[in-house]
Amino acid sequence: MEAVILDLGNVLVFHDNARLFRALGERAGLEGAEVERRLSGASWDAANRGEMTREEIWRGACHALGLELAAADFNDLWCCHFTVNDAVMPAVASLVGKVELLLLSNSNPIHVEHVRPLVPLLAKFDHVLFSCEVGLAKPDARFYREALRRAGTTPEQTAYFDDHAPFLEPARELGIQARQFTSVEGFLKDLEAMGLAAG
Repeated sequence: MEAVILDLGNVLVFHDNARLFRALGERAGLEGAEVERRLSGASWDAANRGEMTREEIWRGACHALGLELAAADFNDLWCCHFTVNDAVMPAVASLVGKVELLLLSNSNPIHVEHVRPLVPLLAKFDHVLFSCEVGLAKPDARFYREALRRAGTTPEQTAYFDDHAPFLEPARELGIQARQFTSVEGFLKDLEAMGLAAG
């Protein structure tokens, strides 16, 4: 393997969407399921593709939920569901300088601003591709091709780890060695099988 591409959510950081919807719901007087329903669909996808500014996300979500929140208060709520997966960091750090190391993540601008300082190791990645900055989002095959282009490797020389199984299929169709991330232990075993044992 000459390159490893990692997803962000539930790989490097946990994102508890139920917690996010609960927190927003508590402020809006809505059940979490209703918050999820109101925030699902085209606008969420547009935010991930970078088609909405931070202000548009803030105002759009507040309008959908009937909320009146200052931008800073909204941002705190919007990012309340992230926690770092500390257990995986040593294994990821061991890949720095060993292979081309990339991030491939569906994220909106507010989450990106929050996550960068939350995961300092991202600064050591060779390439960080946030969907909202590239203008493409998984499962669009063009997003994976862009990661390969930046890595400068062939699909067969490239490994990809994502917790969301449907996002693995486009990578496999391109010939990338795609594996589902379910645990740190499984990740370590996959790396070892690829000749990339941590340490």
